[in-house]
Amino acid sequence: MSTTTTDDAREIQRSPLLDLPGAVAGDGPDAPVAAHYGSFNGEQRLLESGEGFVDLSHHDVVRIAGPDRLTWLHNLTTQHLLHLQPGEETQALILSPQGRVEHEFRGTDDGEALTVWTEPGAAAALTDFLVRMRFMMVVEITDVTDRLALTWRPANGYRVVPRDELATFAEAAGPPAGLWAFEALRIARGEPRFGVDTDDKAIPNEVGWVGPAVHLDKGCYRGQETVARVHTLGRPPRRLTMLHLDGSENRLPAHGAPVLAGEKQVGWVGSSGRHHELGPIALSLLKRNTPVDAPLMVDGIAAAQEVLVDPEVGLHVRPDLRG
Repeated sequence: MSTTTTDDAREIQRSPLLDLPGAVAGDGPDAPVAAHYGSFNGEQRLLESGEGFVDLSHHDVVRIAGPDRLTWLHNLTTQHLLHLQPGEETQALILSPQGRVEHEFRGTDDGEALTVWTEPGAAAALTDFLVRMRFMMVVEITDVTDRLALTWRPANGYRVVPRDELATFAEAAGPPAGLWAFEALRIARGEPRFGVDTDDKAIPNEVGWVGPAVHLDKGCYRGQETVARVHTLGRPPRRLTMLHLDGSENRLPAHGAPVLAGEKQVGWVGSSGRHHELGPIALSLLKRNTPVDAPLMVDGIAAAQEVLVDPEVGLHVRPDLRG
């Protein structure tokens, strides 16, 4: 076994791309990168046209190396990884014994190591868990966030680049687009973000991760019984929903705000944004039996629903969610 590098005290570095003209920093966990560069509507159109790039360097990056890595992760996660090809992107979950999502990551393998990215600040918990589960497997788990930076381009999706080459990458990648534009397009795709659109009770069937992140034809893994039972019998407790918000309010709902049907709370709101065509939208986990035509209120804002996850079978109505 090899040593593992983690640093719980590490602070996410401020991106050098915040020095680009017009860059305005985000807030909360997204503060180290640009929220926009002057026109988030124009930046959305830029990305939809297939041009530009997005700085996601505040996300954590972990490198998993060693000859046993894919076999080990295949047995540990929800994804089939035995035949993962170099350069092929994958998404995987680690579940609790009750089937609740504890960790989520995406990544690509280069033939020697699997480089994965996860939410800002999530690497410490992920690496700690992996270290505890490695036993006698020949794997090396390293938090490399201080060395590698995540980016995204419409043409080729996610790409990890050396952090000290981020400015050089930006020069060649075209006009920058901020996180507000990227997030608005993600919400419009109905793609949930771990820890933002999910809580500690979420199971994959509720948020449409069966298929994109959960392989149904592989061997056993922790939490599989819950996933298989809900997939077979249907009716997950909640369902991911897109909320179309009343645009007359010049604000977005606070993250975690209750979603009300009359005086009854039926869910809570996750991420929200302003889409250049759809207007203000948000993702929400709602109780499965909430009528689709029920008028809703969230943080004092009226909202209508758009179904994203079938409330009977727990599958996403848009199965290809890889941005």
